[in-house]
Amino acid sequence: MGFPTVYPTGATVYNPSKAWSGYTVYQAGDEGVVLIDMNGREVHLWKGLIGFPAKALPGGYVLGSTGRRDPKFGIQDNVDLVQVDWDGKIVWRYNGYEHIEDPGYEPTWYARQHHDYQREGNPVGYYAPGLEPEVSRGTTLILAHKNVNNPAISDKQLLDDVIIEVDWEGNVTWEWKASDHFDELGFDESARNVLFRDPNTRSFGHLGGGVGDWLHVNSASYVGPNRFYDEGDERFHPDNVIWDAREANIIAITDRRTGRIVWRLGPDYSLPEVKHIGWIIGQHHAHIIPKGLPGEGNLLVFDNGGWGGYGLPNPASPFGQKNAIRDHSRVLEINPVTLEIEWQYTGAEAGFSVPTDSYKFYSPYISSAQRLPNGNTLITEGSNGRLFEVTRDHEIVWEYVSPYIDRRNTNMVYRSYRLPYEWVPQLAKPEEIAIEPIDAAQFRVPGAAPKGSDSVVSVAAALPFVEGAACVATSDEARRRA
Repeated sequence: MGFPTVYPTGATVYNPSKAWSGYTVYQAGDEGVVLIDMNGREVHLWKGLIGFPAKALPGGYVLGSTGRRDPKFGIQDNVDLVQVDWDGKIVWRYNGYEHIEDPGYEPTWYARQHHDYQREGNPVGYYAPGLEPEVSRGTTLILAHKNVNNPAISDKQLLDDVIIEVDWEGNVTWEWKASDHFDELGFDESARNVLFRDPNTRSFGHLGGGVGDWLHVNSASYVGPNRFYDEGDERFHPDNVIWDAREANIIAITDRRTGRIVWRLGPDYSLPEVKHIGWIIGQHHAHIIPKGLPGEGNLLVFDNGGWGGYGLPNPASPFGQKNAIRDHSRVLEINPVTLEIEWQYTGAEAGFSVPTDSYKFYSPYISSAQRLPNGNTLITEGSNGRLFEVTRDHEIVWEYVSPYIDRRNTNMVYRSYRLPYEWVPQLAKPEEIAIEPIDAAQFRVPGAAPKGSDSVVSVAAALPFVEGAACVATSDEARRRA
């Protein structure tokens, strides 16, 4: 995948008449959590706050973390989850899940939070009419880690994913541990064999001896009010929890009352009932679109592609680990009952030749998608720090590229969220100035020559040049055969 050395950052496209305008919050490299307006102006920075992810609350509050565990001892373990006001004051903190004594560090209570959380009042952590998150009370759903040993899965130590709910005082009121439900995850014999031998062992964690990040759950949210439950389908009870595991290519719903998995997509996408969807690989931010938004009740997910899953070996996966591979991404909106794709954004909808140029929409890790009140979708193409808003007809009406380079020399953005102006009463509504798309063919940096030749001669042609077959068959070619 090619990557330019010179490219614009900040806001690059903005159509105020078609975008759902507001502020956008995201983690700005190593700087902290930043709030930008539609023109990319940085209107506020919570310096030093870790957004994994950063989520805004009404009143100018933001949620994030104040520190992360040394990777010699743990993988992506945040020390706490905090709510911070506009002035940077911590007004709520949870750090009471596990008391840890890492060599060289003071014994500390950790939340071990990673990847996601939700505050009571809103099931998914982004704006939906009538579903405002609490700011001074209520429970918080937190995705966390726990180190476990489970010989039914592997003889190696596992980094397990747990989902807990805590009240305002920090008491754990509900807990669910993924490893307790191994038999409900749908792994076939070949996948179980691969997992047993090597449960995605990471060299980080536990004094460098490694730990098996076997599922790597990266999202957890409430199902929330929805039409399917209203019609009597108990699997979609609003209090149930939907989560997804990038290493296993699984999206699932856990029943809050029984703890059992009552709905699942993956890990095997060759089955007849899901074959039409294609393989969902390494996905992020799977959630049910909240009530009050277009597409409410449907599953929305950033299907990364990249690599994920366990199973039979193949040329790209000689040991059967990460055995599903694809070099482009998709955003999918799926009816969770019929399993039909109701909307999507892929390289084809982006206007690229498929599959030869599908990689031009591609983030093999992180990333997210948010449904907006006007039916648009805010997409975080995270690995290259690109945030953009598309209409139902796939028109890009806002685009922004993060200028913040982190210590790994990337401008990655884990997630971004759009919020209404009124959630930030500290600021006056900003002026909205349209940004017309640049003609990239004419754009030049200072000192570069413009397009066009100084001297032109014509060469006689035996036949006219006609754009035709590429080296690889494209989807257009397949349609012509049909």
